[in-house]
Amino acid sequence: MNRQLTGRIATYDFAPTPLSRQNLLKENVSKEKIYVTGNTVIDALHWVVDKLKSSESMQTELIAFLKNAGYDVKRLDNGKKLVLITGHRRENFGDGFISMCSAIKALNLKYPDVDFVYPMHLNPNVRKPIHEVFSETPPDNMFFIEPLDYLPFVFLMEKSYLVLTDSGGIQEEAPGLGKPVLVMRNTTERPEALDAGTVKLVGTDFDTIVSEASKLIDDSDHYHVMSHAINPYGDGKACPRILNALF
Repeated sequence: MNRQLTGRIATYDFAPTPLSRQNLLKENVSKEKIYVTGNTVIDALHWVVDKLKSSESMQTELIAFLKNAGYDVKRLDNGKKLVLITGHRRENFGDGFISMCSAIKALNLKYPDVDFVYPMHLNPNVRKPIHEVFSETPPDNMFFIEPLDYLPFVFLMEKSYLVLTDSGGIQEEAPGLGKPVLVMRNTTERPEALDAGTVKLVGTDFDTIVSEASKLIDDSDHYHVMSHAINPYGDGKACPRILNALF
């Protein structure tokens, strides 16, 4: 309702994608008001990554922070791959999360030379199945850590090889860094990413998660296709486009 109210009184509509523009047109928004700019979240992502890469002190601080949180980023110095995991969707609570965690554990065992890092959501419906599947002794390459703020999470995402998630925003952000995303849901509100090939739906099915993650880890050609697909949510230049439209 709030989005509809804001949209009705807006003088300009800055749509992140052509599909978003079509949705606005279907809502009878005048085409003269609509500008396709990309999503400003990608601008913010690129700004943060550039700042991180240019600041050794910030990198050192984040490495120390993450080590204290439970994961030593320096483990990646010799080319080790990192799979970053997030999960918290209500529709996956229960059997869905058990299946997801079981698939992640199977991948741990299949790829002992790959690190898997899971910043755990605080919801007990997320943490309970993790405990049930992994008990008190997860594999040596499985790292469960507390939730991360934006800056350390982006730092870790930039270091990752691929992302397993049921989250929303990561489907836009990770491809902006060239990271393939396997979405552990049966649907997504970001169909542009599916069409572009930057993400793939794997649901919560054990076999599908293991199979698709294995393809990306084992097959460099398959990985290259996803990691080099063009991110439909922008190139990091949404803000200049918005300024040009306004002025």
